[in-house]
Amino acid sequence: MSYLPAFIAPMRFTDPAAALAQARLIYDNSIDHLRQAMQRYVAGEDLPGHVRGCYPFVRVQTDTVTRQASNQSARLSYGFVAGPGRFETTLTRPDLYARYYLEQFTLLLDNHGVELEVGTSNQPIPVHFSFAEDGHVEGSLSPQRRQLMRDVFDLPDLAAMDDGIANGTFEPKPGEPQPLSLFTAPRVDYSLQRLRHYTGTGPEHFQNFVLFTNYQFYIDEFIALGHEAMQDPASDYVAFVEPGNVIATKLGSDPSFSPVGKTPPRLPQMPAYHLVRPDGSGISMVNIGVGPANAKTITDHIAVLRPHAWIMLGHCAGLRSSQQLGDYVLAHGYVREDHVLDEELPLWVPIPALAEIQVALASAVSEVTRLKGSELKRIMRTGTVASTDNRNWELLPDNGPQRRFSQSRAVALDMESATIAANGFRFRVPYGTLLCVSDKPLHGEIKLPGMANHFYRERVDQHLRIGMRALELLREQGIDQLHSRKLRSFAEVAFQ
Repeated sequence: MSYLPAFIAPMRFTDPAAALAQARLIYDNSIDHLRQAMQRYVAGEDLPGHVRGCYPFVRVQTDTVTRQASNQSARLSYGFVAGPGRFETTLTRPDLYARYYLEQFTLLLDNHGVELEVGTSNQPIPVHFSFAEDGHVEGSLSPQRRQLMRDVFDLPDLAAMDDGIANGTFEPKPGEPQPLSLFTAPRVDYSLQRLRHYTGTGPEHFQNFVLFTNYQFYIDEFIALGHEAMQDPASDYVAFVEPGNVIATKLGSDPSFSPVGKTPPRLPQMPAYHLVRPDGSGISMVNIGVGPANAKTITDHIAVLRPHAWIMLGHCAGLRSSQQLGDYVLAHGYVREDHVLDEELPLWVPIPALAEIQVALASAVSEVTRLKGSELKRIMRTGTVASTDNRNWELLPDNGPQRRFSQSRAVALDMESATIAANGFRFRVPYGTLLCVSDKPLHGEIKLPGMANHFYRERVDQHLRIGMRALELLREQGIDQLHSRKLRSFAEVAFQ
């Protein structure tokens, strides 16, 4: 027998705000039920059955391919279903995703002129996903009582969290609705939990524009710029968030946005920092560390936040004799020898350059360096970037990697950029890469400690400012120009 919260009947809506309010009512009802049941369980009480609370769903049904979109909606590459049929997805954290859900609901109504149905799904909320961020009530359970939790509560089920929709391999069963979004609610909740663990900050602080780096030097500079912005009353940014959810607010800002959190005793595996704008269009920066595995892991999870763009800023090996240390490489293609996405995204899938990102990065380089024309080309080369999972590729005896990189016309080599771009393609997140040449192993210029430290001091500040400026340019031009149809498949989900 199941122990359920009070049932809330499905309802139909033509008002997106009312549909969102209903989803939040259902979600809060389920979460409150699970939390109260958990408190009783921890207190030693026997509960009257298997405790269950389920996610809300949103459903839309249309019998025509015709769209009724306004001119503004018609320019977007998302917000509409692929054709006639029934489409559905589960929803989570309507507090965190309120702005996002409201936009998706509005676009569906605008494009199709049909009602949205919101109700309680049959997808259980794992009890671990119901805890508040600072809630760890299960920690006081005895080993025996903890072992019995599986009999009393729904625990995370990895079978409900795969990426079949995003990978293009999901096939609805007969009578089953087609998906509305890339991610189901359990998959989203799983990633929200992982983001806290890996980055040391709550998902609510992440902004819609993201920078990745593989060097702490960049993070140190971003921290300095973040605190500098908080001392500038004219800054567009209202807060700066560091690991532990430590918040610095801008001078003269709303006093209700007070500092919270506590600096952790040690940094998390991939610490994140956030320059916050009130509408979420600020900049988050993550130190992903070294290697394609980290790059895949963090982008797997940040993707559920549906950012508008992410860009990799890092160092690379220059592969051409004409390059100088400190030159920039703007990737327009990728050789993928990282291997971490081979199953999800086969190597025969091309990863195209996105014009909007390329133009923004090139413009930012010119603006920050104040170089144009031939002078700009002298310090920035556009070309193919190869990413490998073998940091010591140059030591292989048969010279195979060097031959392949030459055949591909690669101009630079790193370990993360192709992974980040490929996962952006896979998850429909606009992506780009701007690297800085820090060594030239094929030409005898290897990275030595003294030379490297001097190089970092000379280039990091400029490189970071270029990346930040590129994201600001993308924000200023509007997201309707950013989300490319190159990233959408034949039968695409409606949600961005």
